[in-house]
Amino acid sequence: MNITGRLTADAQVRNVSNSKTVVNFSIAINDSYKNKAGERIEQVTYFECAYWLSPKVAQILTKGSVVELTGKVSARAWTGSDGQPHAGLNFNTSQIKLHGGGKKAETAKALTGNSNDEKDDLPF
Repeated sequence: MNITGRLTADAQVRNVSNSKTVVNFSIAINDSYKNKAGERIEQVTYFECAYWLSPKVAQILTKGSVVELTGKVSARAWTGSDGQPHAGLNFNTSQIKLHGGGKKAETAKALTGNSNDEKDDLPF
């Protein structure tokens, strides 16, 4: 499954065992539609995401970045400390494609090796 959304905060790296780390982040997906009365309804869906392949990706997953994710979705339900039921969506991410919009664009260029400092022989 693919989803595209905007990060709600900078990604966090956690150590879950001696040799495993996970990058956790949350994204918001905005959607809108018109109801029968013709009123525009805005709807936001939040996903709690986990990426297990490399902790280095956390450097470019910053608040406001637009990302396209490939992975599997799962739902979870729990009872909060206040006794109220809660539900959420998790997304186990296997691929991340950055579309920009975050505050650390220079870090992304450094990690991917893209730089505008190199001059090409191309006339355009």
